[in-house]
Amino acid sequence: MNMDYLPFIEKKIAYSAEEASNILNLWKFKNDKIVFTNGCFDILHKGHIEYLAKARSLGTKLIIGLNTDASVKRLKGDSRPVNDEKARALLLASLIFVDEVILFDTDTPRDLIEFIQPDVLVKGGDYKPEDIVGYNIVKNKGGEVVTIDFIEGYSTTSTIEKMK
Repeated sequence: MNMDYLPFIEKKIAYSAEEASNILNLWKFKNDKIVFTNGCFDILHKGHIEYLAKARSLGTKLIIGLNTDASVKRLKGDSRPVNDEKARALLLASLIFVDEVILFDTDTPRDLIEFIQPDVLVKGGDYKPEDIVGYNIVKNKGGEVVTIDFIEGYSTTSTIEKMK
């Protein structure tokens, strides 16, 4: 099997915000409209794909803040994540509409949002925009905070339950 595509995909993964600073500076210089979202993305499913595709349509670059294994465990419990951070990052980075995946180890992506200064901040429809971590950071710079509705019947938790 030819694995020539792996270096291209792996270039889209940063294991810290600082690792992504060169590409962020280039995009800002080119006036790209940067969209940011975050999550665990433990078991990728149709709901994730449609959510991320919609998020990307709001700008010219999509950055995903990906929770590390340690932060997923703190947020979701000892049985999670199902897939490790490298596997989750590789899956997300392989999507054509994802431009960068940045891992973060904190319980919220606040510091990452502060560092990136995205033009658009996106979360799922279960959030009120003003309750989204990073809302004030993005709004204070004149950006938008957008919620996208979930697709009924698709969630990592329900997928895990079906597998049991």
